[in-house]
Amino acid sequence: MIDLRSDTVTRPSAAMRAAIAAAEVGDDVLGDDPTVALLQERAASLLGKEEGLFFPSGTMCNQAAVRAHTQRGDEVFLHAGAHIICYEQGGTTLSGVQLRCFDSADGTLDPERMAEYLHGDENVHFAPTRLVCLENTHTRLGGTVLPRENIAAVGDFCRAHGLKLHLDGARLGNAVAATGVPFAAYAAPCDTVSICLSKGLGAPVGSLLVGDAATIARARRARKIYGGGLRQSGILAAAGLYALEHNVARLADDNRRAHMLAEGLAVIPGLHVDCERVQTNIVLAGCEDTGLPAATIVERLREFDVAILNEGPRTLRFVSHLDVDDAGIEHVLAALRRVVAPR
Repeated sequence: MIDLRSDTVTRPSAAMRAAIAAAEVGDDVLGDDPTVALLQERAASLLGKEEGLFFPSGTMCNQAAVRAHTQRGDEVFLHAGAHIICYEQGGTTLSGVQLRCFDSADGTLDPERMAEYLHGDENVHFAPTRLVCLENTHTRLGGTVLPRENIAAVGDFCRAHGLKLHLDGARLGNAVAATGVPFAAYAAPCDTVSICLSKGLGAPVGSLLVGDAATIARARRARKIYGGGLRQSGILAAAGLYALEHNVARLADDNRRAHMLAEGLAVIPGLHVDCERVQTNIVLAGCEDTGLPAATIVERLREFDVAILNEGPRTLRFVSHLDVDDAGIEHVLAALRRVVAPR
């Protein structure tokens, strides 16, 4: 099966499994797991922040960041298609915050537009604005890379108005691979950044939050109340360490294969792909002109040992990752030709 449903479907390599088996462990809730501590230090160093914190999932990581930066009744600004809104099952209700969404075609936020809705503590009628969240790369928009200039501009806006800035960088490594901009440069304007280990980096589980020591201390309390305090989690952290040491540079291969896939999809009758918008490892393809609903195409591809997802009734989603090589991409293209453009 060629599985392009997500880059979360990867399986640990033999070398990663060996690292897991050899992991030195302790009780991380009590602060005694040396492998977790090392992973957190590596992540903080990579992103240029003071401390890091290991989480079981990216959703918990983002939600703990929201809780660490806000109090009940505060307002959070973010993009209308942000992962925090669309794929985390209303998790911000756990923090009791109000969300104000701004839309754009590329995932950016406009400081001038946000300024129109900015509120402080002076007027009791309005929720005070406390936090802005960005996402890089932007999942729902097809893995688009948030321009560094926009992150900097939003960071300046936050500092000017006493707001905090969180970056959901679940696939930040793919942005780094696409642009050559270092992790720390993307993270510099942000108070906290989350990165995912179980997507393109190929670990079986885990995300990391980095920031200053005081914020990470609050996030640690949030992690505990959300049920994320793990014990001998060095077994999991060892996979994350291996991923950071061996699987970052190879993200360029995933981006390249996504471009290869997009170019192949674009010439299949009935499919529509904007190849210029394919920047990292996610490809969205419109299928309305095939005469087949996206769900039907997904179902028929299973007969050819291909697994993908539909993003709505007329859009197919493909995500490249380390378990799919060039031959796998060619297999997917051949299967699609047989499904949507049979001779």
